[in-house]
Amino acid sequence: MTGASDIQLAALISLGEQRATELRNLIRDVPGFPHDPIIFRDITPLLANGTAFQDVIEAFASAAKDLKVDVVAGMEARGFILGAALAIRLGVGVIPLRKAGKLPPPVIRVDYGLEYGSAAMELTAGTLPVGSNVLIVDDVLATGGTALAAVELVERSGGNVSALLFLMELIGLGGAERLDGYRTETLLRVT
Repeated sequence: MTGASDIQLAALISLGEQRATELRNLIRDVPGFPHDPIIFRDITPLLANGTAFQDVIEAFASAAKDLKVDVVAGMEARGFILGAALAIRLGVGVIPLRKAGKLPPPVIRVDYGLEYGSAAMELTAGTLPVGSNVLIVDDVLATGGTALAAVELVERSGGNVSALLFLMELIGLGGAERLDGYRTETLLRVT
């Protein structure tokens, strides 16, 4: 937990610079994981701190205050944690957007490419009422491939994407640009 200058506090600054810095310092930097030159940003210490976790959820709620939201969709896996807490805070339901093969049929499936292969995301068919306003939540926005798959899954299920919220955005990987046309908010930006 370093407080490295490569992380901009972005929307988290709404909590005040000192508190935003304290929360950033709860994110553990793990160089070389899963391999060099990656620096993995471990949010486990932040989630384990009740006050910090609550501050993050309040920052998300603040970012969503002017949105029409009927349900929060959390992307597997840390998006489940953030999304469930935010759904409770907003007084709406939560749905999981799962990796392929984790849900019983019938499912709606979206296949998508990754920088190192391919993957698929699924949602139980009929879970999302047609016309629902959906707030998509996850921990990290990188290249945007997973986020675009989540958007497609929601839209193919008959939902409307209100916005996408991320704890961190990895700048320079093009994720935000790929989501052009959708409201996207991040609390921290990693350079």
